[in-house]
Amino acid sequence: MRILVVGGVAAGMSAALRAVRHAPDADVVVFERGDIVSYGACGLPYVLSGDVGDWDDLIARTPAELAAEGVDVRTGHDVTDVDAAAGHVTVRAADGTTTREPFDHLLIATGAAPVVPDWVPQGVAGVYTLTDIPDGRAIDAGLRDARRVAIVGAGYVGLELAEAFRARGLDVVMVQAGRVAGRILDHAQCDLVQAELERQGVDVRTGVEVTGLTHRDGRATGVQTDAGDVRADAVVIAVGVRPRSELAQRAGATLGAAGAVAVDDRQRTSVGGVWAAGDCCETVQRVTGGRVYVPLGLTANRMGRVAGTNMAGGDAAFPGIVGTGILKAFSLGVARTGLTQAQAEDAGLDAKSVDIDGRDHAGYYPDARPIRVRLTGERGSGRLLGAQIVARNHSSALRIDVIAALLHDGSSADALADMDLAYAPPFSGVWDVLLIAAGKLAQAVR
Repeated sequence: MRILVVGGVAAGMSAALRAVRHAPDADVVVFERGDIVSYGACGLPYVLSGDVGDWDDLIARTPAELAAEGVDVRTGHDVTDVDAAAGHVTVRAADGTTTREPFDHLLIATGAAPVVPDWVPQGVAGVYTLTDIPDGRAIDAGLRDARRVAIVGAGYVGLELAEAFRARGLDVVMVQAGRVAGRILDHAQCDLVQAELERQGVDVRTGVEVTGLTHRDGRATGVQTDAGDVRADAVVIAVGVRPRSELAQRAGATLGAAGAVAVDDRQRTSVGGVWAAGDCCETVQRVTGGRVYVPLGLTANRMGRVAGTNMAGGDAAFPGIVGTGILKAFSLGVARTGLTQAQAEDAGLDAKSVDIDGRDHAGYYPDARPIRVRLTGERGSGRLLGAQIVARNHSSALRIDVIAALLHDGSSADALADMDLAYAPPFSGVWDVLLIAAGKLAQAVR
């Protein structure tokens, strides 16, 4: 049995390793068009900030180490076409030679590409995106003589980079068409995050549309906006990503939400023998039952494991997601799971949200810090729909995992209110903010 994997990072490498463990005699080959495989892309901002010492610290396994585990990794190899009926792919090596490689099973794990707006011209230096280690190295080198950086976008990556650049002593201006973290949180929580950015010296400009790039002598000098020009020595574009689904489309696979590859719960595409996993494909949002595109690291790794197991003859299913995410924004921990109030309303649900402002542990114990919890539930049924947490002690935001676990089982606000949560004064009040919020929500949705 020959299993080919296109893409050697989260989903692809998880699938390859799982496949060789289930089928040790299988010929498992990974084609990666870059030079690096098996690394933690979510750690990129923390190398730029200096919290992580070196880019190599992000690498989990080298090709040689993977070969010792039974995976044939071929870097610098770009898969350019798929003939699913004939059972082969076309591969172009770094030296330009082209070969055809046969397969019994093919996994497309091509990931996501950064969205680059039309106003970014070709060939201008000092403009960056961040999706992989080479991107990170380019930003690192490009900022050595910079004093001021403009970040376009205020989602996960933009917020993490704002902190990283401030840690380097740079002036940072953040330009965002909507609200800070506006796709992650509801409005009141967004305001807390923006206030923290501004407290840390970030020049935040919301409600501002970027219309162009200013540049001189082939190098960026800032951005043009509908509120005037913003000067900067470098510009980082962080407005989101799109699925790299072109190869799957050439294979004849059906695309779904946001142009991502449509797969079933075993990671099969609509084409026999062709599978997909990771940031290139869609999944099911368990709260609504609808198809969504939510590219996140754990999701990609879990999808890869399911695909690898099934390609090797095992039996595994991906259960979908509830959309749990967390980030550190200076001293804040910011987390969400399930649906925001706005997302619940967009889904046609009769939703109600409640907010609780409290302390992350007993007020009489030293260093108790503010924490805000928003819980969202469905009127009538009392079903939990989602939660958002903004905590001054960033690790306290991990309470979000309690809600994520309940969302997976379709639990109610009453069920949360009755939970036996851990209590000791250094960790929580006797009535944790989650329990208080749950009681308030249970009354509100009856």
